[in-house]
Amino acid sequence: MPALGSKNTMRITSMVIFILIGSTVFSLVFQGVDGSRWIEHLLSHVPGGQVGFLIFVNIFVFFLAFFLDFFEIAFIIIPLLVPVADKLGIDLVWFGVLLCVNMQTSFMHPPFGFALFYLRGIAQKEVLSRDVYLGALPWVGLQLVLVAIVIFWPASVTYWIDKRSNIDPATIRIELPKTDSGDGDMSTVKFK
Repeated sequence: MPALGSKNTMRITSMVIFILIGSTVFSLVFQGVDGSRWIEHLLSHVPGGQVGFLIFVNIFVFFLAFFLDFFEIAFIIIPLLVPVADKLGIDLVWFGVLLCVNMQTSFMHPPFGFALFYLRGIAQKEVLSRDVYLGALPWVGLQLVLVAIVIFWPASVTYWIDKRSNIDPATIRIELPKTDSGDGDMSTVKFK
């Protein structure tokens, strides 16, 4: 008979898998009814062009983090935003980093502030939940300042990316040492 911890782990893992399956089905149905075109038309006409789009998206994602966890935002909302950002000519690497920095705030504010719950779990009994939440407010403020820095200073993200280097994925080789298990020669793996 499995231990209680194994049952809990299995239950949580299956819930996460169902979230991923549900988000994939939602995305497929949404794409099937041309929902991405609706979103693209709606968001590409936000006043202010690129900056207006970025401000709208970051405020939207920040408020979504009150109700949704990182996984739901990453698997459902981000695939809807990326085509619009690409159409507006926004660097997608920079856009991804910007959204990740913004989504980090979801770990620091309720109701899904997992970092706050972890801190509350290890804090002494004298420390109230209210104190934990109030103590997180300066960090949320700093995180929002970081979002503004990434928006208005894109080179802080893309400085080390060399746009001239074209890497051909067919030339990437991963070489592993041979194993003694007798599984054959697995010393070189080539991805195409």
